[in-house]
Amino acid sequence: MSVFREHTPKRRPITTIVSKHGEHRSDLRIDYKNRCGYCNDIESYRITWFEIDHFVPKEYLKTITETDYSNLVFACRSCNNAKRAKWPTKDEKIHHQNDEGFIDPCDDTYNNQFDRLNNGRIVPKTKLGGWIYNSLKLYKPQHEVIWNIELLDTLIEEINAVLEHSPNDNLKERLTLSLLEYRKYVKELGKVGL
Repeated sequence: MSVFREHTPKRRPITTIVSKHGEHRSDLRIDYKNRCGYCNDIESYRITWFEIDHFVPKEYLKTITETDYSNLVFACRSCNNAKRAKWPTKDEKIHHQNDEGFIDPCDDTYNNQFDRLNNGRIVPKTKLGGWIYNSLKLYKPQHEVIWNIELLDTLIEEINAVLEHSPNDNLKERLTLSLLEYRKYVKELGKVGL
């Protein structure tokens, strides 16, 4: 088992008044480190632009404005489309109740809802995590594929850095195998509907 994600995104206290929530895109990209707040996929391996989700859906906003930065989540299209206007409590102040609903992905307790298997698959750890997992369709294989590509990319960079300073046949073979594995996952990207 692996941890679901290494870092919890943190929104800066941005209070700039904007006319459209999309004007916060560049700030969200920074605060979320180019990752989807919900599934932790990195944006660079997606073929579609990431979107901006209203954590509390617009139809339930009473005191929060549509452009309030503290209610926006940088999200991949898959998670944003799956979440849509789901909000079981129908109350902007109550995020979840009776193991149904959502936890703000900038809250550290979001990390406690999931683990990753060694193959990168996301698995729920709690009942609420199970509800979120199914609602966001975190079972889709694309999350596993992207996790593996990112892992292999890091490994390839590390091996290559070592080889630059001290050539080693064993490491060269390991790099070749990693590149072949990386290539396999990159080819899978097209099959999983990113």
